[in-house]
Amino acid sequence: MKKSKKLNLAVVGLYFTVLLFSAYIIVMFFIIGTENAPMVKGKMEDANFNLPVWEAFFYPHIILGTIALAIGPFQLTKMSRKNPKLHRNLGKIYGFTIFINVLLVPYISLFSTGGRPTMIAFLVLNAFWLGTTGMGVLRGFQKRIPSHKTWILRSYAITWVFVSFRIIVIPFSIFWDASISFPIAVYLAIALNLLFVEWKRPSNSKRIFKNTII
Repeated sequence: MKKSKKLNLAVVGLYFTVLLFSAYIIVMFFIIGTENAPMVKGKMEDANFNLPVWEAFFYPHIILGTIALAIGPFQLTKMSRKNPKLHRNLGKIYGFTIFINVLLVPYISLFSTGGRPTMIAFLVLNAFWLGTTGMGVLRGFQKRIPSHKTWILRSYAITWVFVSFRIIVIPFSIFWDASISFPIAVYLAIALNLLFVEWKRPSNSKRIFKNTII
């Protein structure tokens, strides 16, 4: 009962954060507009930057990313687990949003704030996203459920970099320019999110994972 209550509080906390993040996305990129967003103004100084083309990649990226963020917490609830068909269908949507996003990221990263170091960091993040989600989907098809849960949790930890990176980068941006602060924030967000998932994962799941995966 106590464990279930903690999980419910965690889900509520995740959804509250997703709601705040969604509000930020809507205001910044749909109401104010990408051309007026601070992160985009710097890109427009690049002669190779084409705003309409970039928007064609960026808008699906943020919309699909937000959908993935929203699906994750629900998949942790009893309501989802008690309805296998709904769980599978939402899982398919989650995987689809990420696999499409993985194709969008390389172009978007070409014009990353902070230049080449940030571009490399986002491509590393993209590789983690593809790898963890791909493993989660594969284990699901193989009916290796404990391993599937482990990899999907890792995938969601990487999806959450979508949010945590934007928080972590703030203090680093005070002391360093974007070429240093942005890649550091990306790598740190990846590490912290994955470490948190490993720390919170039940010990019995860790034993199962060790026996079935490694």
